Amino acid sequence: MQPHPLRHMAKRNLGETRVKRRRRREDPMQVYDQLPRDLRLWMQSAKLPWSPASCRRVWLKTKARGDSLEQALASLDRAEAATLARSEKPRQGQALPNRRS
Repeated sequence: MQPHPLRHMAKRNLGETRVKRRRRREDPMQVYDQLPRDLRLWMQSAKLPWSPASCRRVWLKTKARGDSLEQALASLDRAEAATLARSEKPRQGQALPNRRS
């Protein structure tokens, strides 16, 4: 039996991020479908390929604190910015990119 021709592409569908992939315990689509509408809309415009479980974790944490919708979305923006900052840092032994001003 031959592997599906597009199966190899799934491993490369993470963009230019260095964030490690993790195995999923639950069906990501089912988790996504259960998310609040505002959170799903945020995920659609996110810069990174967020998992529904990660978004749900941040969302529930902010809601448990009694944060408003705007505060919850701001927390997601901060989490994404921190992840982007981590992935942009050069790894040990890697040269810094040349930046022209």
